[in-house]
Amino acid sequence: MQIFVGLGNPGAKYAQNRHNIGFMALDQIASDHGFGPWKAKFQAQISEGMLGREKVVLVKPQTFMNLSGQSVGEAMRFFKLTPNDVVVFHDELDLVPGKCRVKSGGGHAGHNGLRSIHQHIGEHYDRVRLGIGHPGHKDKVASYVLNDFAKSEQVWLDDLIRGIGDGAEKLAQGDSAGFMNAVALRVKPATPKKSTQPKNDTVISKPDPSEDSAKSPLQKLLDKFT
Repeated sequence: MQIFVGLGNPGAKYAQNRHNIGFMALDQIASDHGFGPWKAKFQAQISEGMLGREKVVLVKPQTFMNLSGQSVGEAMRFFKLTPNDVVVFHDELDLVPGKCRVKSGGGHAGHNGLRSIHQHIGEHYDRVRLGIGHPGHKDKVASYVLNDFAKSEQVWLDDLIRGIGDGAEKLAQGDSAGFMNAVALRVKPATPKKSTQPKNDTVISKPDPSEDSAKSPLQKLLDKFT
């Protein structure tokens, strides 16, 4: 059994914020894989279902980002799991928009949601880092993550979220590479290989050496001047 946590802030006001991409990811997984209805528990909205043969509980903390660890800790202890059974989906400033990376353990890099989870369960959990890009200066970060995705970002965002739904079963199986490949196929679809054949059917014939050797010395001399 595993817990998939999506980070975000509750309420319609924040629903389309860059900071809420973790919520978006879990909504897609629930929809694609027929999870049960969302219900209130552990200071969160949770939904239960199966990813392949693995039972998974989806958890969207409703405590606001800075206190996310409270919900995660409660759910983990209730189901008698360890941090190794927890996967957290979150926005990542240090990845370009549309990139997805899986990471095990490590620091929180200043992310307030991860910081809170560290305080409640430690650092030994997996993260799915979802690139949203950086605004360019640290003073702009707060307003950047708490603003909605721009219309120009909707294409890659939709592809990324759909890719997460595609690869969720692989992630539950512990196949991080398979999961990221599923995402990549959505974000950057495979292109047909370029043909190595000539663009047309024109065949350029090479001179036949045997024809040249059959010519007389006089004919060869005449060929040089004609």
